[in-house]
Amino acid sequence: MKNNPKHITKEDLDSVESPPLSDEMLSRMRPVKESHPNIPQRVRGPQKEPLKVPVSIRLSPDIAEYFKSQGKGWQTKINNILHDYMKTHGSNFTR
Repeated sequence: MKNNPKHITKEDLDSVESPPLSDEMLSRMRPVKESHPNIPQRVRGPQKEPLKVPVSIRLSPDIAEYFKSQGKGWQTKINNILHDYMKTHGSNFTR
């Protein structure tokens, strides 16, 4: 499992004995869409904030490493820093 529920310990997971799947079991397996065609496709709901625009920028390796080392949400941190910069320098700044 990728994300184990917090109430289940690693010891609990390790204690479960699951027999290997036989060739017959594997041959009977079908994709979920085939077995259950009425399950609706997951659709992402509307975002709470205005949509962000995907862009590609080049960063110095040390900048990218610093933010990525902070873990999940590193791109949002960069966005927030740029947003603060824009607020303090005005929206009509020139280089």
